Amino acid sequence: MTNQLLFNICNSIAMLGWLLLLTAPKWKWTGRIIIGFIIVLLALIYLYTIATTFDPSVMESFSRLDGVMALFTNETAVLAGWVHYLAFDLMVGMFIVSNADKNNIKHYLTIPALLGSFMFGPAGLLLYLIIRWVKTKSYFMSYPEIKKD
Repeated sequence: MTNQLLFNICNSIAMLGWLLLLTAPKWKWTGRIIIGFIIVLLALIYLYTIATTFDPSVMESFSRLDGVMALFTNETAVLAGWVHYLAFDLMVGMFIVSNADKNNIKHYLTIPALLGSFMFGPAGLLLYLIIRWVKTKSYFMSYPEIKKD
């Protein structure tokens, strides 16, 4: 399978996930399809691309910008990086939808943040955090208590 074909497949299935988040966030199958199928498939493709291109001798490259840039001169490595973005941005979208529901934030208010996450990753998450802060009057997220034995 060519890198271009994998790129097209990954973009298409990620788009399905985003369409589900935008149009059917409360449908019982949305999360199951996105996490149980789409993100798992993206993760498998990511692992495949990493396994076919990763060279352990380049580990020190991760500590320098020019080293990271050099890693992305390989087409398969760029594909791996793109699939990484697709999977993680979708997880951010899942977080936005889930957290908004937990905080009783209307879905139409999350749409700009979802679109922002789709296009600009962390900027969309930041927009959602601002929306949540305005709607809940609380900046910090609540976490479940950890039970001590």
